[in-house]
Amino acid sequence: MAAIAPLRSPTGNTAPLRLLAEQAFSRAAGAPLVEDNAVDLLIDARANFDAWLASIRGAQRAILFENYIFRDDALGREFRDALAKRARAGVRVCVLRDWLGCLGQSSTAFWVPLLDAGGEVRVYNPPRFASPFGWLSRDHRKLLVVDNAVGFIGGLCVSGKWLGDPARGIAPWRDTAVAVRGPAMADLVRAFADSWAQLGEALPPDLLETCTHCMPGGRTDLRVVATVPNTAGLYRLDQLIAGMARTNLWLTDAYFVGVAPYVQALAAAARDGVDVRLLVPGTSDIPAIGSLSRAGYRPLLEAGVRVFEWNGSMLHAKTAVADSRWARVGSTNLNLASWIGNCEIDVAIEDEAFARCMEAQYRTDLDNATEIVLKMSPRRRGAVTAETGKLPRAQGGSSSRAAAGALRLANSIGAAITNRRVLGPAESGPLLVAGVVLLVAAVLALVWPRVIAWPLAVLAIWIGAGLVAGYLASRKRRR
Repeated sequence: MAAIAPLRSPTGNTAPLRLLAEQAFSRAAGAPLVEDNAVDLLIDARANFDAWLASIRGAQRAILFENYIFRDDALGREFRDALAKRARAGVRVCVLRDWLGCLGQSSTAFWVPLLDAGGEVRVYNPPRFASPFGWLSRDHRKLLVVDNAVGFIGGLCVSGKWLGDPARGIAPWRDTAVAVRGPAMADLVRAFADSWAQLGEALPPDLLETCTHCMPGGRTDLRVVATVPNTAGLYRLDQLIAGMARTNLWLTDAYFVGVAPYVQALAAAARDGVDVRLLVPGTSDIPAIGSLSRAGYRPLLEAGVRVFEWNGSMLHAKTAVADSRWARVGSTNLNLASWIGNCEIDVAIEDEAFARCMEAQYRTDLDNATEIVLKMSPRRRGAVTAETGKLPRAQGGSSSRAAAGALRLANSIGAAITNRRVLGPAESGPLLVAGVVLLVAAVLALVWPRVIAWPLAVLAIWIGAGLVAGYLASRKRRR
């Protein structure tokens, strides 16, 4: 079944083109199409956390839990205690947490009750001397699998921030996830097992074998796109969807940083008459990223892409829907850090009924959003102009998207230095900060050269020693 509205050959036969589309999607994503699944759309934190906890408390055999952030707050402790209770009952509990995501959110002591109950906790990619910049690669997945029977995939971390703070008038964060049942469970378990095996002993084969006998859960076809660093399966798929969409492509993203090839694909689709829309946060949990992301609006708006900013506390969803036939939900943001640098997991769903539910939710979300326009018009007096570059004050943060923001800043600086295009006011704003930083660094280098030289020397020693250590470790493995 083709994901996008079916094309017709000159003879009127759609079957060969459907097969070609399926082949193209499978090769681009690196993931086969899995038929006969059931998929439930879960909107916002309360619906998701309640469903997750209910499944955990009913677990009989195994719980596989992989998430970027586990926060030591009331919600985090509720999850930890529920996991510990099932571990004491003999259920195998495996938790995979990201080192950087949990830094300052929860400590090793947070997990003691679960470990004492027999659960297992592994940490993804803590800093290592032999890899000075290895910490840039993160496990950004949000995946929960219970008894190989149900899997939850989306954008939510285990943190009470997603619930908001009614006492302070902070609304819940806007986020999206799905619950999956059926044969696709095999791919979800395999994705977790691959990450788990990188950090220690692999999961037992019998835990994986049960997935090969998963009964059909419904009639929904989907792909499980589980990416790892230096692969770009979802990026290729997103590019392909942008190139094949015929009627509409509606995107929601928390940390959009428009790399040139993808921006060009969206612009080309919009110029070709496709209804392309992008919904992003109006108030970002990382204010610098929010303002830098806005710098990329202009080429989209000029091409006819409609851009909207969410009016709530934080929009954290990562979704797409195209042509009322194809949809994506998961953890991947539209930036290079997610596409190429991190471990991510998404489901690409090829089902008309589900896609229409996603479109209905998108229209609902736009009721609480402000459209961005290049020039104020009487019909859109409530819209924010792309010239202002102003964003509301943020509420405080969840995830590390600094690398994505650095890409946007570098893009603006590069454009100014090479004079390859004219910068608008929103894009030129970061230039002042960058210019001041460089001037201060130059003054320090002239007046107190050691202030610059010593940190560079320490960094060079660290990187050099790390490379030598890596070489010795490689030689030892070969022997």
